[in-house]
Amino acid sequence: MTAPAMVAEFGDVAAWTAEAVAQLGAEHAIPAACRGSASPTALAWLAEACELAPGTRLLDVGAGAGGPAAWAARRFGVRPVLLDPRLAACRAAALMFGLPVVLASGDRLPLRAGSMDAAWCLGVLCTVADKAGLLREVHRVLRPGASLGLLVVVARTPRASAVPDGNLFPTQDELAVLLDDAGFDLVEQIDRPGDAPLSWSRRAARVAEVVATRHRADRAYALAARQSESFNRLFESGRISMQLIHAVRRRPGGAHTRGGK
Repeated sequence: MTAPAMVAEFGDVAAWTAEAVAQLGAEHAIPAACRGSASPTALAWLAEACELAPGTRLLDVGAGAGGPAAWAARRFGVRPVLLDPRLAACRAAALMFGLPVVLASGDRLPLRAGSMDAAWCLGVLCTVADKAGLLREVHRVLRPGASLGLLVVVARTPRASAVPDGNLFPTQDELAVLLDDAGFDLVEQIDRPGDAPLSWSRRAARVAEVVATRHRADRAYALAARQSESFNRLFESGRISMQLIHAVRRRPGGAHTRGGK
């Protein structure tokens, strides 16, 4: 069962974000829809690592409100397909960006084998119990040699304490094994780059202010706020870190390799 805090954070808040963007203007949409994890610097690293180009068929698994996929479409000319299990998030992404959106979970992707040129999974892997199943499905729908870009919260110790609801952070060793077993070679990994520029942060903050003004009294808002506070405490204590990863779908008969830190 999905934790209530997860429903609030990726369902209710996504819908509220789309409402606020409609009030403030479309230039607020991408920064606001990348809330919590994806900065333009991180997205640029992933896009260059995955060698995105005009016409690339990019699958965004757990796309949320659609900000990263919309950024990639605007900056690199990719053809994204967004997938998310929450109806509110799908509606928000469709409303703000008009991109193809599929309501589905990552462990059963409604796509043909080998039909995608690249995939992103940003801030999602740590929220699913069956990580191996999700990675196997992504592997299935990617063509051989295609890139996978991940943004993953990794536990510094085998079990980080006070884990936010609905999250199961893998360790670095666990993550490497998961990727290898699913048929991916880990090519490169870095700590997530620093903060977004002020031009980006100010637009995201303006949307957050409108959402807070309208919904601060809602239970879902309080749940999402507590979730964010829990993450901040864990990051500040050094018990978790956010990693950017570039992996490649292993070609049939290819040798197994493991990289990263």
